[in-house]
Amino acid sequence: MAKKKAAPQKRLTDINEPQKPAVPQLITDTIKDNYMPYVMTVIVSRAIPEIDGFKPSQRKLLYTMYTMGLLKGQRTKSTNIVGQTMRLHPHGDASIYETMVRLTRGNDALLHPFIDSKGCFGKQYSHDMAYAAPRYTEAKLDSFCTELFSGIDKDAVDLVPNYDNSMMEPVLFPTTFPNILVSPNSGIAVGMASSVCSFNLAEICDATVAILKNPKVSTDKLLDIMPAPDFSGGAELIYDREQMKQIYETGRGAIKLRAIWEYNKKDNCIEILQIPYSTNIEAIIKKLTELFKAGKLKEVSDFRDEIDLNGFKLTLDLKRGTDPDALMARLFKQTPLMSAFDCNFNILIDGSPRLLGVADILKEWIRFRLGCFCRECRFDLKKKQEKLHLLQGLGMILLDIDRCIAIVRGTEKESQVVPNLMKEFGIDEIQAEYIAEIKLRHLNREYIIERMKEIENLLKEIADLEALLADELKQKAAIANQLIAIKKKYGKERKTKLIGAEEIIEAPTIAPEENYNVRIVLTRDGFFKKITMRSLQGNDVHTLKEGDEIVFSRDCDNLADIIFITNARQMYFAKVSDFSQVKASSLGEFVNATLKMDNGEKPICAFLASEMKPETNIIYVFENGKGVRIPYSAYETKSSRRRLTGVYSSASNIVSAIVEDDTKDILLENDSGKAILISSKLIPEKATRSAGGVQLMTLKKDQTLTSAVTVNDKSAAVGGIRKIKIPAVGGTFTPADRKKLLATPDRKE
Repeated sequence: MAKKKAAPQKRLTDINEPQKPAVPQLITDTIKDNYMPYVMTVIVSRAIPEIDGFKPSQRKLLYTMYTMGLLKGQRTKSTNIVGQTMRLHPHGDASIYETMVRLTRGNDALLHPFIDSKGCFGKQYSHDMAYAAPRYTEAKLDSFCTELFSGIDKDAVDLVPNYDNSMMEPVLFPTTFPNILVSPNSGIAVGMASSVCSFNLAEICDATVAILKNPKVSTDKLLDIMPAPDFSGGAELIYDREQMKQIYETGRGAIKLRAIWEYNKKDNCIEILQIPYSTNIEAIIKKLTELFKAGKLKEVSDFRDEIDLNGFKLTLDLKRGTDPDALMARLFKQTPLMSAFDCNFNILIDGSPRLLGVADILKEWIRFRLGCFCRECRFDLKKKQEKLHLLQGLGMILLDIDRCIAIVRGTEKESQVVPNLMKEFGIDEIQAEYIAEIKLRHLNREYIIERMKEIENLLKEIADLEALLADELKQKAAIANQLIAIKKKYGKERKTKLIGAEEIIEAPTIAPEENYNVRIVLTRDGFFKKITMRSLQGNDVHTLKEGDEIVFSRDCDNLADIIFITNARQMYFAKVSDFSQVKASSLGEFVNATLKMDNGEKPICAFLASEMKPETNIIYVFENGKGVRIPYSAYETKSSRRRLTGVYSSASNIVSAIVEDDTKDILLENDSGKAILISSKLIPEKATRSAGGVQLMTLKKDQTLTSAVTVNDKSAAVGGIRKIKIPAVGGTFTPADRKKLLATPDRKE
């Protein structure tokens, strides 16, 4: 047996042989040949709606349901509908079902739903409220779809083969109303997008009738008839006629919508009942949560989703004393409770995308509808003419029925019956075939005479149809009558309310702070406590850091202004409300962090702005033993400031800052256990903040002043430390003396 010849091995030199260089191609040619067909497919066959108001996916779904007999039949499982639709739209069951969901009554996305649904189909106003799987839901076409398919069986529109030539489908629906402006639609193609809002059906019908009567109707007239869009979710539309006029004329613009709410006085809560079509409840709750965590929603104690079988509801529980109108005015600015719908009326007209205004869209629909209407009329005319032709043939045998029967009986072959009738009565083949097919029981004079009476009606109907096809004005009148009938049958009141800009309450974007009585405390180490009076009733014992002590304490309200002077020659202006509530048992809030001070900076003094008067002074005492009085008026500024720098001299480190609203006794101590007690009147007043002051206490070399505090009991006297002149040499001052002097009951920290 001969050996099989082995296949020749490829040589290494062949493998490594360099390839022929690619033929260079212009990038513009590549885009034209490869990318542009894709672009046009997305624009024409996917994303942009056509003049009938539908995208291809929506049209294929509804037509499938129509061919399934679901316009009049019982509901069927959505799975069945999705599966049948794939014969026209082979893009997967998930995308088909998503398209179906939006068209259902249960989803609430349309003013006039096309699908009568049963089961959970989610909600347009909720992103997370998922629809049930198609095996659990049922659907059929809503009776409203009669207006979509009217004339589709009368050659009103072209039918084309589906993707595998197994069945025919319509290119467009012969809608008897301008669905393009009644059903909202949006889509993003390549390089262009479309966003068409919905309008009230009754208003659209009236506007279309007006254009049918006068194609040159003005935009102002249209605005009188249909003032603004209408959305299935209701809400309020902030109406600006000039802005709306621009949208009607150009097809572009933004429409502002805001939620509708009610104040429940009994439960002290706000109930939001309708929200803008362009947002959802999850987006609103997310923003409310952000504001709540940031402390910008202090008037609200809780908020929750209360959607149930009765419909949409979002509830905000209010704190006592909250103004609901002011709160909602602020929330409209800060949350999606007020949002815009961007209009972009990009529509496919004869296969080409065009940006049109409202009047131009209605004119294009009228042109389209006239074509459908005429095709229906021609279809009816042809049918009537054919019927008339048959009846005229039947009339030929009226005078001699017996001869007709004899011819049929006397003909030997069936194939000769029609020719014999044609020859005997002078009729054509179609008429003869019709006569030959008449049942024997109908071959009587009564039946034939009754049929003859129809000829007169047929002649009149044919004449009317021919006159209608010859007169465009009559065609427009007929379309107008259809629109009037549709308005009467399906028209509804507007869901979206119109409000003028003058009805909007302006409110500040910053939440008003809640006011209540508090006690504020500042410690030497820079800890600040804001304690409510109710909290103090339970426990008024302060917890302090080891070695720390209270240097300032006042009773005031939450909206009081407080001023801090720091060891870095800076003055900070704040509100008590800037600080969080704490208990007396806590260490408090670190002022440095709250007011964003510099590293190592801490407050040495605090006072309430309400206590400061033009004649009030601030006494600064330094480590070098010097002191100075500076009037508070030296710190007045023309603009509101959060921080002021260079508030005192930099010649020596600061020991203390004391507010002098009246003459005070000040105790000065140094690091050698010496002290003096002097009147604040002895300290000279300087007009400039940078003044270094005068010597108050005589210090030896390497001695420094360590403390300066006020003594409110002027009768107190310890040893020989009271001085009436400055500078003064300090006297011996023990810790026991200090405790005795500062322990007076009326002393203010």
